[in-house]
Amino acid sequence: MRDRINTKVKQAMRDKDSAQLGTLRLINAAIKDRDIAARMEGNFDGVTDEDILQVLARMIKQRQESAKAYEEGGRLELAEKEMSEISIIQQFLPKQLSDEELHDAVKKAISETGAESIRDMGRVMGVLKTNYTGQMDFGKAGGTVKELLGC
Repeated sequence: MRDRINTKVKQAMRDKDSAQLGTLRLINAAIKDRDIAARMEGNFDGVTDEDILQVLARMIKQRQESAKAYEEGGRLELAEKEMSEISIIQQFLPKQLSDEELHDAVKKAISETGAESIRDMGRVMGVLKTNYTGQMDFGKAGGTVKELLGC
């Protein structure tokens, strides 16, 4: 994952694409921050690709919230900038599940865990996060889990 990002950084430098380069540098900075935090916890190997996917997902969520706030505040040019950063970050995430695929994944996780009530939601979400990191919106998945568990 790091190699893909660094390759894109070099390509953006060659292409003199300042918008993409800036976003890619923000990605690298976030990954390095996560590396530092991991070292402080005693993990000297650095972060895994799964950790990087979590960092990228968090970055997308932050930008979606910012874009929404900018739109509400009438700052459309800033909202557009946030949306373009989201599209750059999404290049590194696996294909997102459709609503139907998300629903099927939640059903499968419920059957795997034997979940019967809302008290089992944590186990179901744990299975989803293990198997589908970077592929689904876990906020939406949580709503689907509640719906299927009858809550």
